[in-house]
This record gives sequence, C-alpha cells and structure tokens, in this order.
Amino acid sequence: MLRSRPRTRERGSRGRCSRRSERHTVTRLALPHHYTGKVRDLYEVDHDRMLVVASDRISVFDVVLPNLVPDKGRALTGLSTFWFERTGDQWPNHLVSSDPTDFPETAGPDIAGRAMLVRASRTVRLECIARGYLFGSAWKEYEANGTVHGVKLRAGLRQAERLDEPIFTATTKAEAGHDEALTDAEAAELVGDDLFERVRSATLAVYGFGAEHSADCGLILADTKLEFGTIDDELLIIDEMMTPDSSRYWSSEDYGVGTSPASFDKQYVRDHYLKLGWDQQPPAPEVPQSVIDGTRARYVEAYEILTGESFADWYGVED
Repeated sequence: MLRSRPRTRERGSRGRCSRRSERHTVTRLALPHHYTGKVRDLYEVDHDRMLVVASDRISVFDVVLPNLVPDKGRALTGLSTFWFERTGDQWPNHLVSSDPTDFPETAGPDIAGRAMLVRASRTVRLECIARGYLFGSAWKEYEANGTVHGVKLRAGLRQAERLDEPIFTATTKAEAGHDEALTDAEAAELVGDDLFERVRSATLAVYGFGAEHSADCGLILADTKLEFGTIDDELLIIDEMMTPDSSRYWSSEDYGVGTSPASFDKQYVRDHYLKLGWDQQPPAPEVPQSVIDGTRARYVEAYEILTGESFADWYGVED
C-alpha cells in the first residue's frame, strides 16, 4: 500500500469545465526546462535529478487533444508511484520521491501530487509493450493477416481473447507524430542485442507481476507499455508505470471474448473518436464534457482499485 500522505488543498478544476487552463496545460517552473512531451513536462533539478510533472493533457493516436481531464496528472503520478514503490526491489526505476516536501522550493505548490523527483538517466530509444490479450492494433493486424507484430499466431482467435503467452513488441520513441513498429531484429539493431534482451525480459516480467496484482483486484491488465533508461550499466524503468495512459485495464466481471470490454483507461476516449470517424491527424475535435467526466472517473477508479487507497488522500487532491 502507499505510505500515508498529508493532503494538500488547492483551488482547482475537479467537477468543473475541462477547458484548457495554463496551469494544467503547461508548467512554468523556476527550474531549467528540459523537455515537454504529450503529457509530461521535464525540468532539471541538478546534474543527477529531474522533476517530472504530469499535466492533465490527454493524447490518443499520438495526438494531444484540445481538452483536459481534471486530476488526470495526479492519478497518473499516484499510480506510477504505487507501482514504482511496489516493484523497485525487483526492477529498479528512476523514482526518488513523490513527496512535495522533497521538491525544490522553486517548484511551487501547484505541482503537488502530479510531480515526481527522479534520477536522471539516458533514455533507451524504444517503447516496450507487453500484450497478454488480443486487442487494439494487435487485433486489427491479426484480423487482417493472422499475425501480431509480424509473428504468426494460431488461427481462430477472437477479439479480446487471452493469448497463449504474452507477446513483446517494440516501437520507435517518436519526438512527434506516430511511433513506428519495429521487428525484434530492428529494435536490437537500434539499441544493441544485450540491451534489447534486457528490456524485453524486464517488460514481460513486469507485465506478469502487474497482471497478477490486477487479477487480485478484479481487473485484467490486457497490455502495458514501459520505457527504460540507463545510468552507467543499470537498467531503470522510467516515465510512468502501468497507468491508464500506458495500459489497458478491463473489469474481470464484465470481460468477455469477442467483445470490446469496458475499460479503466483512455480507450473510452479512443472509442469516442473512432465513432466520429476522425482521420487521427491534428488538430483533434473537441471532446464532449460527458467523455471528459467519464474518463476522469475511470482513472480515479483505477487508482483506487489497484492501490486500495482513496484518491482523496493523494497529494494535492481537492474536496
């Protein structure tokens, strides 16, 4: 379980309109700005440490949407912290602390609950995915070709069916636009044979751990994406860990083969855009408030189910 944390109260947006506000769209800390991604902003604390701030931005199909999901950054940070703390003895990670009292004073109060102090590392140029179920892009490929990531699977599988064993796939880590699928040989050529095998092995092992814990909580971890970094020869899990942004979570009770299971992740938003027939090129159409509210509820519920803690007790969450 997460360690007990004091609550920090702020005026904020939960339950209110999800129009973009600068505070939750971008961060402007009095620290050297290092990088802004689709969801996170990265700041340099010193030579060895960085501050990672999760915004309320949300992206689907590699496009950042025009709306925000209130409390999303806090839910992602809280759940990543839970997994980092729970798995760190087996699979080292970059987390130093999520406690705002450990942050530089110049960071300010607004990032409480949405930021992590982390060890600076050299990023491995792969996004590493473990799939335990046939869904999403994997299902589309299988339906068309009988393969997943170019690997032939047995005939007769249906959408959302559990695979005989989890499959590892890798993609490029694109600075902008869409990530591109890589074969194992291409991924190994990009990062080296030894490092490729290490991230592959760790990804599948972490997925197995997460799937077992999720099952104990009444959820199915259908797939997850991990990113890695290195410090000297030490391999670290970085960025986030088994969150609704990087994973598919389904309710065990509602799960059925051949269906699109109800999920606790951003598939809810993907489904909305798929129904619209959007071409998945920016800019994206506005997201209805009902979809924003439903997404927030799913992220918070995933946090509470998996951690066993009330989201109201996480840093910075408002009444």
